[in-house]
Amino acid sequence: MQTRCRSLPSGLLAALALIALSPVTEAAEPPAPYGPVPSPRQLQWHALEFYGFLHFTVNTFTDKEWGYGDESPAVFAPTDFDADQIVGVAKGAGMRGLILTAKHHDGFCLWPSEYTEHSVKNSPWRDGQGDVVREIADACRRHGLAFGTYLSPWDRNHPEYGRPAYLDYFRNQLRELMSGYGPLFEVWFDGANGGDGYYGGARETRRIDRLTYYDWPNTRQIVRDLQPGASMFSDAGPDVRWVGNEKGIAGDPAWSTLNRDDFAPGEADEKRLNRGDRPGTHWLPAECDVSIRPGWFYHSSEDDKVRSPHDLLDLYYKSVGRGASLLLNLPPDRRGRIHENDERSLRAFRALLDATFAEDLARGAVVSASNVRGDADRFSPAHVLDGDRQTYWSTDDGLATPELVLDLGDTVTFNVVSLREYLPLGQRVEDWALDAWEEGAWREFAKGTAIGNRRLWRGSDVATDRVRLRITKAPVCPALSEMALFLEPPKARPE
Repeated sequence: MQTRCRSLPSGLLAALALIALSPVTEAAEPPAPYGPVPSPRQLQWHALEFYGFLHFTVNTFTDKEWGYGDESPAVFAPTDFDADQIVGVAKGAGMRGLILTAKHHDGFCLWPSEYTEHSVKNSPWRDGQGDVVREIADACRRHGLAFGTYLSPWDRNHPEYGRPAYLDYFRNQLRELMSGYGPLFEVWFDGANGGDGYYGGARETRRIDRLTYYDWPNTRQIVRDLQPGASMFSDAGPDVRWVGNEKGIAGDPAWSTLNRDDFAPGEADEKRLNRGDRPGTHWLPAECDVSIRPGWFYHSSEDDKVRSPHDLLDLYYKSVGRGASLLLNLPPDRRGRIHENDERSLRAFRALLDATFAEDLARGAVVSASNVRGDADRFSPAHVLDGDRQTYWSTDDGLATPELVLDLGDTVTFNVVSLREYLPLGQRVEDWALDAWEEGAWREFAKGTAIGNRRLWRGSDVATDRVRLRITKAPVCPALSEMALFLEPPKARPE
């Protein structure tokens, strides 16, 4: 028995043949991730970019940076504590979160811990009924900021520090903070561990083995169990790494990957932490911690030494602009408020930032690329202009050094370029360059290495009607979610 086939129009036959031969379906699948990739909690952390530290404890009232541990709780006596003023200043500066030093090395607790008398419950503040952690956490929620805590592993007050019993105490306090103050975005573990202290009256030096004493795998599990969305910070992460200095400056490049097992809290190769490892075994991005004053705690002698708005802007470009985050310390004064000088500088800094980034000069441009993955709309180069970090431009596998062109229509002047990679697919670009169309030819005006969460190029003014991005080195096809152009107003330029 024979089956007769009806003849098809020649045009349709040609189209079907093209579909059969084309790899579009396969090529239109997303690129495979490259190397380590961020966890969901790390992606949430990356989205914050700029947030604050609050160093506040007995040191504020003794004029010290590191308390010895023998301070009476009675010295903690803010005269006009105002959590809403503190958080409001941070929000006005553009910060998206705050991390409070719930307990520094002196061992004094800013919450009424059940496990020690060395806390606010024995201070005159709020007649012993106060809880700084509670008030700051609640104010953060009212103002829409994320909240995090710092709990010092070292305790110069506790009599059992350096002995096995202290670990139970430390973990009990960690559970109090993890379970009593709502969702946390970050938990901060300092690398300073062991040394001189009061230790319940035993004025002596106690040393510990930083690699084993805290039993970090089991201690960190408390955070994972009680605050699964919180990223943990230390020299070794496991989620966020120290940048290797307290200047607020990331390396150039500052890779978001690191060979994490080479590090431990308090055990740091500062140069490697500053630049990261490429390739690295883990996604472990850098956090740039720095204070708005010379010290971390408030000292009246530093009221005239607050960082200027232009200095803060420079730090922003050298931290957030290099794919890291900026953690800027704002020390409350003895009133329990952010000092007027600090607030003034922060507001002026924010005005400079807003004036620069208010208008993306690339919006409305016609964008084209040398290749689009599978010719699919989902990987169109137009996605670098849509302001959505969840969309991206990508190319076919094997095309790792493509070009992208923005046709601006008319001549546009800019001096800042913002680039972002689509982080769920890893850090893919290793070298890039930017060109401007001038007098009938392309002229290179910038080049760099890592992009990651964000790369901000800042330079001299460029006036052109076309801008080209070239990926000049990459092990795999790129996945870019943003290319934006901005112009700093004269008042934002370096002084």
